[in-house]
Amino acid sequence: MQLSGYRKQSQNLDAIFAALADPTRRAILSRLAAGEASVNEIATPFAMSQPAVSKHLKVLERAGLIERNIDKQRRPARLKAEPMAAAVGWLEQFRQFWSSSFDQLDGLLETLKKAEKRRSRK
Repeated sequence: MQLSGYRKQSQNLDAIFAALADPTRRAILSRLAAGEASVNEIATPFAMSQPAVSKHLKVLERAGLIERNIDKQRRPARLKAEPMAAAVGWLEQFRQFWSSSFDQLDGLLETLKKAEKRRSRK
């Protein structure tokens, strides 16, 4: 049994999380949050070659997290944050789950504390 639309959403999330799994790619996204940049500008703070940075950019581009334009001989990369909303939405489901679980745990602890106080008064 396959859920309608699940496979496409799963593939998109897989690509996004795979892209975000690498600390260099996360640093590149943080850099691009400040504005578009060329491969040279992105490579400057990293101890890696331009081709290595280009490979990271291709992964980010395939995941839909950046877009690249051709500006004369320069190919600046720009952050495209909208696809991250799908990942955030997916993670949000688990935040709600854990928040609810912690609320239930808080309620149980409060009940146990009240019961302990009643026992200690006797």
